[in-house]
Amino acid sequence: MLLFGISGGEILIVFLVFLLFFGAKSIPGLARTLGRTVRQFKDATQDIQREMSDAAGSVKKQVDEHRRILDQMGEVDKPRSKPDSNPGPDSEKGEGSL
Repeated sequence: MLLFGISGGEILIVFLVFLLFFGAKSIPGLARTLGRTVRQFKDATQDIQREMSDAAGSVKKQVDEHRRILDQMGEVDKPRSKPDSNPGPDSEKGEGSL
């Protein structure tokens, strides 16, 4: 069985080294601490995601409100005239140059 590219025998060796290093009595406490840390990290991540989602929703509401106001004023979807950035041969610029 391969787990993260580690075989069962390698996992057993890592577990035995872990057991020798920390001792049998402290492993449950370490596991609890690790579990709490992972839960706090997940909670913090979910809080950040919720705040980002709320902020995006607020911005969307503001944009929709502004769009609605502009629609009422008749400004949305009105074509804007652009100045001609590429003057033709009749322009004054081309008369004096060779």
